[in-house]
Amino acid sequence: MLLGIFRTIILFIVVVIGLRLMGKKQIGQLQPYELVIVIMLSALAAIPMQDTGISLFTGLFPIITLLLVEVALSYLSLKSERARGIICGTPSVLIENGKIVEQELKRLRYNINDLLEQLRAKNMSNIADIEFAILETSGQLSVIPKSQKRPVVPADLNIETSYEGLPTTLVIDGCVLRQNLQKINLSIDWLKSELKKFGVEHFKEVLFASLDSNGKLFYQLKSRNN
Repeated sequence: MLLGIFRTIILFIVVVIGLRLMGKKQIGQLQPYELVIVIMLSALAAIPMQDTGISLFTGLFPIITLLLVEVALSYLSLKSERARGIICGTPSVLIENGKIVEQELKRLRYNINDLLEQLRAKNMSNIADIEFAILETSGQLSVIPKSQKRPVVPADLNIETSYEGLPTTLVIDGCVLRQNLQKINLSIDWLKSELKKFGVEHFKEVLFASLDSNGKLFYQLKSRNN
């Protein structure tokens, strides 16, 4: 019993480390070879978990081999454009200048209903309004509207905007993020005095707090029920 738990924990840790090495991608963003490796990793990890007659090393060997293959392929595709095209494939233009590229749809076995569904998900229902629709190697559809159909932005109206930046998170669930305070050259005493202005005496009362680029502090207290 204990041996099975021990083996399961080790295999779990190895697979998690392997997935971390593959980068921060969602399942829908994985390249085909990466998806195959993920599926094979889960299958390979299940075998030594169920069968204690297989040595742990024998179970780990193919998992580690797959991870090394993934790292090698990723490095190769990073360094070589030709290798990237072979390993990951190339993007395909499905709509060009408001017209469906029929031959490309046939080549990819991608029907028009699927195309229309993806366009609706991008809030683009009229093909005539689309400059390009590109099927990326991950399977995601990138849509570029025609210039006349794109949303108006301040630059179109010659309006100057101030820099916004990202808010800095200061407190999460009562814990102060000291490193973030140091990055913006502020101290815990400053944060404590600012919160006291709003009647907050202890950091543990704060569910979340952040500071935007304009120096405005946002905070939310924990629910009384917690």
